[in-house]
Amino acid sequence: MKLKLHHINLSTDKVDEMGAFYRDILGLETETQGLPVLEKNKGYSGDVAFVTDGAIQTHLARRDVQAGFKTGNIVNPLERGHIAYRTDDLSTFKAHLEEKGVPYSDWGNAAVAGWHQIFFYDPDGNVIEVHEVGE
Repeated sequence: MKLKLHHINLSTDKVDEMGAFYRDILGLETETQGLPVLEKNKGYSGDVAFVTDGAIQTHLARRDVQAGFKTGNIVNPLERGHIAYRTDDLSTFKAHLEEKGVPYSDWGNAAVAGWHQIFFYDPDGNVIEVHEVGE
């Protein structure tokens, strides 16, 4: 089971303004490669701007405090934002969390087509995503 930082997600009510800021002020580029297909009819229908430094993506997602309720999950990754890791073996990682007593919300592919996502909290309440890309 290998984890690699994939993206940082910032929840916002100003997607266009944030996208412009990250491009114009920080010099990030609009991400055009490997963008996820959002599942807008499964619980999260917000807009997202995707920017990158060439290595790590930043997802600037419309805040949705109801997304957890809409999908039946306790952890809501669109309330405050989250950091995300990609793994090559999500089932082993989930077993690891269970062994360590860390509860998680399994979103399956409710938000992104082809990505199996889980979300959990760190000890300070920050949301962490771990996902595996399907075949």
